[in-house]
Amino acid sequence: MRTRVVQFPGSNCDHDAMHAVKHVLAEEDTEFIWHKEESLGEDVDLVILPGGFSYGDYLRTGAIARFSPIMKAVIRYANDGGTVIGICNGFQVLCESGLLPGVLIRNEKLKFVCKHVHLRTENVNTRFTSELHKGQLLKIPIAHGEGNYIADKDTIEELEANGQVVFRYVDERGEATMTANPNGSINNIAGIVNREGNVFGMMPHPERACEEMLGSNDGLGVFQSLKKNLIRLRSDAVAA
Repeated sequence: MRTRVVQFPGSNCDHDAMHAVKHVLAEEDTEFIWHKEESLGEDVDLVILPGGFSYGDYLRTGAIARFSPIMKAVIRYANDGGTVIGICNGFQVLCESGLLPGVLIRNEKLKFVCKHVHLRTENVNTRFTSELHKGQLLKIPIAHGEGNYIADKDTIEELEANGQVVFRYVDERGEATMTANPNGSINNIAGIVNREGNVFGMMPHPERACEEMLGSNDGLGVFQSLKKNLIRLRSDAVAA
């Protein structure tokens, strides 16, 4: 599985993502790629836009990173069906780039939130979640000040109807309550996938929950799903 982790000025979860894929999953062909590059390279299977504060989150989260030279390549790659996951700030960049609908704004209570939350798995028919089971509860950390996902009414209805809501904030019993929502996101939305199923964004950090020593390994299922599906896709492409 050939993975590229994009680094923007201000990225601070790039090494976490690298560790999860290269060391926990033992995928050796995993490399960083600097934001000034104009190409992702040959035969890339996965692009990760990591968490952090790209360009210091000036103007608006992800708004400057969206214009980085590498993002032209990421957008082309995604539009050609390539697999992209954006985590936290990466999710914000995907929304600003138009690769995912909606936008992420200041948390409802206007405070930075850093803690573990519970997620409910809503859709397992994606290349990002196929190793999970529907309704599975995950304990994953968050660390953001602008994770409040909003979109217009029609977009939200479309996301829900199409099964594009992949994860939802819930309490320990699996109920999507207001108190379980750490940022005010509409419908407790924590992660969404595009209609084509190849671009995924989530605010919680699965790369920070891949080993028990970190307090949870529930995020590992996301990366295991990617590994299984991307290796299969590569094998299918070679066979064709």
